[in-house]
Amino acid sequence: MGKYVQAQRRGKSGIFKAHTRTRKGAVKLRPLDYAEKHGYIRGVVKEILHDPGRGAPVAKVQFLNAYRYKRDTELLLCTEGMYTGQFIYCGKKATLTVGNVMPLSCVPEGTIVCNVEAKVGDRGAFARGSGAFAVVVIHDEEKGTTRLRLPSGGKKTVPSNVRAQIGVVAGGGRTDKPLLKAGRAYHKYAVKRNCWPKIRGVAKNPVEHPHGGGNHQHIGMPSTVGRERPAGRKVGLIGARRTGRLRGVKKTAQDKD
Repeated sequence: MGKYVQAQRRGKSGIFKAHTRTRKGAVKLRPLDYAEKHGYIRGVVKEILHDPGRGAPVAKVQFLNAYRYKRDTELLLCTEGMYTGQFIYCGKKATLTVGNVMPLSCVPEGTIVCNVEAKVGDRGAFARGSGAFAVVVIHDEEKGTTRLRLPSGGKKTVPSNVRAQIGVVAGGGRTDKPLLKAGRAYHKYAVKRNCWPKIRGVAKNPVEHPHGGGNHQHIGMPSTVGRERPAGRKVGLIGARRTGRLRGVKKTAQDKD
């Protein structure tokens, strides 16, 4: 009987949990209220912050509370071109300006948006990574839905009354610069979670991994493995529909429409 493979330990052990102590908080749109559904509400960008473990900067935006004498502070994703002191308008009657939050039904086709909701009021689900954006492809007035092109190239249909921020998430081009040395990779992942360095299965011993052992580093079995295999064996290409290099023209979901 071999050891537990690392994928099994990852679900059980506390050492693989995300490192959240220094993080600034959950980055979400405002909770959906009457002001956003029927008009707009104005906020001001107080500060642009670095959030450890996140590639994109976040903006601390302050709104006046509509019901009590106080101010509400929200953390929104920073879009390219946002600056401190900028006014951010959220709601149905907001203008089409970078950084503003609007329902997709009020956004013309071809607009670049980010931090898009999947369901009404979930406060942001798609296109949230640094440099990410989604494109509004087409509105279906009869069904009340909108078709989006996501950063992956896939298409997604969402209700037209979900909200989105206008523009591209800041921090784009982050991956263009190579890390160059192990120390930088160490610090990059130290603030995320314990997932680096990754040791290949073929470099291990037979007790530690199904691909381990042998006189040369080789898998010695098909790299594909069924979705229903037991936990210690489920390593490699799990439930693969196809394997190998992508040859020829890249076929994505956008080619079908």
